[in-house]
Amino acid sequence: MSDEENMNAPQTPFAVEIALRWGDQDSLGHINNVQIARVVEEARIRAMNTWFGGGKDTFWAVLARQEIEFVSILHYDPKPVQVQVWITRIGTSSFDFGCRVLAPTGEVAALTETTLAALDPKAGATVPLPDAAVRGLREHVGDPVPFRRRR
Repeated sequence: MSDEENMNAPQTPFAVEIALRWGDQDSLGHINNVQIARVVEEARIRAMNTWFGGGKDTFWAVLARQEIEFVSILHYDPKPVQVQVWITRIGTSSFDFGCRVLAPTGEVAALTETTLAALDPKAGATVPLPDAAVRGLREHVGDPVPFRRRR
């Protein structure tokens, strides 16, 4: 990881290892872009479960937006990828996750930013983030995702 990429992550991002599956490859022999989105989703879910205890009574959130920059080709490896997760923005009713997917070699394979919106499941409408959620998210805030187009 370059010094520039290292500066754009929080000092200690939440990190999770996720195993790739042989079937995640596409006909070109690399991990399919949809599978990258699934790996990042799994990392976000594990982060939320760790940070908030996994209970749905904390608050509900739904995916509102996702941006993925494929930095390098990720090939299947029996060793897991590492996904680093942090919060890049906290708004009134939504927040953004930054993620960095690292190949088993340590090379950055993908950068992502995902917006989740707080939801009232009964009304089907967005609601302000609960104060407890905002406090919990603040503990994991880091720099913006270092997308190439934003540099």
